[in-house]
Amino acid sequence: MVLQTQIVTNVLANNKSLFNHIILLILFSTPFISSCNKSKIEKIEAVVNRDSIAGLTATKITTVISDSGITRYRIYTDLWNIFDKAEEPYWEFPVGLHFERFDETLHIDANFHSNYAKYFDKKELWVFRNKVKAINIEGKMFETEHLFWNQLTKKIYSDTIVKITTPTKIVFINDFVANETLTEYHGKDGSAIMAFEKEDADTAKTTKKK
Repeated sequence: MVLQTQIVTNVLANNKSLFNHIILLILFSTPFISSCNKSKIEKIEAVVNRDSIAGLTATKITTVISDSGITRYRIYTDLWNIFDKAEEPYWEFPVGLHFERFDETLHIDANFHSNYAKYFDKKELWVFRNKVKAINIEGKMFETEHLFWNQLTKKIYSDTIVKITTPTKIVFINDFVANETLTEYHGKDGSAIMAFEKEDADTAKTTKKK
């Protein structure tokens, strides 16, 4: 069933992963789901392989997460599919997922965006693809095409090159590994494969355009 409404909910942030709060949206949506015709659902399940069919599709989802009464996080996506009957259940965000963090004055101090995202429920593993971009609370920008977030090990890592832009330099790291806030990171060999001053990079970009 497809939910065609924007859902906004406030939940209290605690020790659980922020993204796990999104599941509350599904719980709040159960009255709509139960209104579907049961006999029709049974007939559909009899002829369709549920492994490849989303059990629930939601559109225009926005959730706001508060901590001590202060809005601290906002997560939104245009399309969210849940494959709960698959052999390995997962959530899919085929048109992307966006996350923002607010400081105490409600200014955005960190954000994350991916054009595609997938979450494996049992493994507690996120997979992000296609123009993955994150800015941490230190203002450093991370860009790559493929990123993983393992909530069990509390590690973020990539099997592709990650470009890191700081106010003073640009660094390219292979076999990237970081903590969950992207404030501590390193390459597999402990060093960057390429690094140069930000001013030199900007000059090279301007020269190339000419």
